Amino acid sequence: MDRTAGDDGARLSGLPSLVAGVEGILFVADAPIAVNRLAEILEVAPDEIERALTELDQSYVGRGLRLQRAGGRVQLVTAPETASVIDRYLGLEARVRLSVAALETLAIIAYRQPVTRPEIELVRGVASDSVLRTLAAGGLIEEVGRAPTAGRPILYGTTFEFLQHFGLSGLVDLPPLNESS
Repeated sequence: MDRTAGDDGARLSGLPSLVAGVEGILFVADAPIAVNRLAEILEVAPDEIERALTELDQSYVGRGLRLQRAGGRVQLVTAPETASVIDRYLGLEARVRLSVAALETLAIIAYRQPVTRPEIELVRGVASDSVLRTLAAGGLIEEVGRAPTAGRPILYGTTFEFLQHFGLSGLVDLPPLNESS
């Protein structure tokens, strides 16, 4: 039987739909959650979770929430356009300003991830140790593994905080890279 996201109410103990179950879990989750884990919890196939996520994502258009996705994980976040009122409500100061070097390094990591420090420095033409430490301390980048090359250098990638900082739902929202210049 081909099931849709809306006809699983009985299986989810009275929930109106799979979409409601996914939304409820994402609302209480304190970190991004894997699509496969959502499927396990809700006892459905991952493709059903994907359909529910698509429906949920579409329902948030023009509203104060968004789904943020990266690496097979998903998180419910506030919409970037609500940042100023949320910051005001929470009493937070203005967002930290990033230096040109930090923005340059972040762009390299975002578009080429996973990427090593030597690869970053090859593109930038300068040492990047300090900038990488600052970005990691700020939660914008993280170690995602080790390269299988001599010395096994650290591989860097962006984080969910990076996506939130720049108001992106996922890496697919990055503007196209123009490498001809």
